[in-house]
Amino acid sequence: MAKENAILDENQKFNEDLSGFPGFDELEEKLQSQLEEELAGLEFLQEEKEKIGNPDNLGNIIENVVWEQFINQIAVTAGEDFIKENNGLKLDLRNEAHIQEAENFKHGKIATHNNKIDYQKRYNEMRADFQTDPNMEINMAKNIHFDEKTKTYERFDKNKQEWVGKTRFNEDTKVWEDWDTRSSSWKKKLASDARKNFDKRTKDQKGSKTVAKDHTISVAEQIRDMDAAAHIDRKSRQDFAKSDANLNDLDAAANQSKNSLTMEDWLGNPRDDGQTQSEYFGLDEKALYKKDKEAREEYDKQKKEAENKSIKAGKQSQKEETFRIGGKALRAIFMQLLADLVKEIIAKLVKWFKSAEKGLDTLLGSLKEAIHSFISKMKTHMINVGNTVLSTVATAIIGPIFGTLKKVWILLKQGWKSLKDAVNYIKSPENKGKPIGRLLLETGKIIMAGLTGAGAIVLGEAIEKGLLAIPIFAVEIPLIGSLANIIGIFLGAVVAGIIGAIAINLIEKRIEKSQKIENVKDQISTGNKVLNLQHQVRIVSEAKLEHDKDNVVNAIKNRHAAATNTMSESLDNIAANCKEDKSIQTTLEDIDELLGELEEELL
Repeated sequence: MAKENAILDENQKFNEDLSGFPGFDELEEKLQSQLEEELAGLEFLQEEKEKIGNPDNLGNIIENVVWEQFINQIAVTAGEDFIKENNGLKLDLRNEAHIQEAENFKHGKIATHNNKIDYQKRYNEMRADFQTDPNMEINMAKNIHFDEKTKTYERFDKNKQEWVGKTRFNEDTKVWEDWDTRSSSWKKKLASDARKNFDKRTKDQKGSKTVAKDHTISVAEQIRDMDAAAHIDRKSRQDFAKSDANLNDLDAAANQSKNSLTMEDWLGNPRDDGQTQSEYFGLDEKALYKKDKEAREEYDKQKKEAENKSIKAGKQSQKEETFRIGGKALRAIFMQLLADLVKEIIAKLVKWFKSAEKGLDTLLGSLKEAIHSFISKMKTHMINVGNTVLSTVATAIIGPIFGTLKKVWILLKQGWKSLKDAVNYIKSPENKGKPIGRLLLETGKIIMAGLTGAGAIVLGEAIEKGLLAIPIFAVEIPLIGSLANIIGIFLGAVVAGIIGAIAINLIEKRIEKSQKIENVKDQISTGNKVLNLQHQVRIVSEAKLEHDKDNVVNAIKNRHAAATNTMSESLDNIAANCKEDKSIQTTLEDIDELLGELEEELL
């Protein structure tokens, strides 16, 4: 009754505060929103009430939490193992990740997963051969300017008194390029020491002052060749550059004229005086073309062989990475058997919770049935062993599990400190609004932390140690790990879940009543808030209606007053018009009299 009076007093005060308040629409919308939130909270509390002390719900929560955590642990471990085995790289079986293509190489897309060839090293070497600093124009000479139309830099020729040459930074390849007028094409701008670093010939190998050893395929052309840079290692490229297949005796002046041009571009373009290069230098043009053809055939052959080698290495790299992840996939198959096991264990655990007598013997009996079923399935799907070995396997697994559960059972029955800590956690005011699933998970963590502190054995390692005594479980499957290890990890997690479930069930039995009472109080409180808000909404609606009525009445009054004024003005205008009509008539009569008098005088 006191609460009801308090609510009425509060509503009366609220009603008084509304007088003269203009924002009714906004207030009504706000209250409706709050009301919806409170109703949603009420539904949540009603749902949580049904979960408290429900074994089926408890089983679902425990199963989900245990299985999810175990899968995450395996996934993380497997993922870390795989990445470690895969040179620090995540799984990627795409062709471009293993098989290097020249076009990708040019744009810096490296086949990093290829563990046979270090393409990153080749790419770094290639980049070092060119001018790649995008801010290089800052350091350019003062006689260089940027042409906005062509988006290129030009150099001023003092002799010709004009801007000549074109230079640009290729945003696609991130390399500076010069426009070559002789070949009418853009050429990557070589670093100042690129030729020196690439051409490893001795002084004697370069020829004499009069006869040079010319690179038929120039060093610059080879450096700019992305196919060669991608597929041929540095030393092999340098070996070809100075090989007999590529070197050719050539007049020193002709060699200087040819520079970095291809033989075809050089011989095919006449000089300024109209002479051909062969005529001017007295060269055997056919012999030069023949030498160029032979050199290019050998060059293309080596590039093709290197490309095939790259493809082969890439495919082999793909196979090896597939094998590595394939091992993890086999582990995933084994996970399915474990999934069936955890479902069976949780089902038996829920059944045990619902039973009238919850003795340790009945729990261990249920777990024993589930483990024997799992081992039988494992024999069918995974291993080929006899019944005697199966018995040994069961003993190796069940022994540590039973020992751990018995120890925990005693600790829990003695009112162990971790159990009290868990109860305090659930009762804590700051945890009052947390969902039941979150509370169960956190409680389980508290219990397991207490187990570790109490010196409980590391169950997973104990099971693994027992299984390793059995040859089939001790054998390491390449890149997978032993069955003993996986079973140990899994059953360690499952038993931890069982321990948490037992502890939580004990906690729930102790605090279930107080939780339900508290829940009912919360529902009553929420219900009162709902009633209060509903009443406030009604008050606002009524006040809004009165406000709207007043506005309508005032509007009608104003319209009536305006109409009265209009009618009054109209009557005044009519009266004025009437006066004007009488004056005109009088004037006309006066004029008629004057005209009559004039007419009489004239007669």
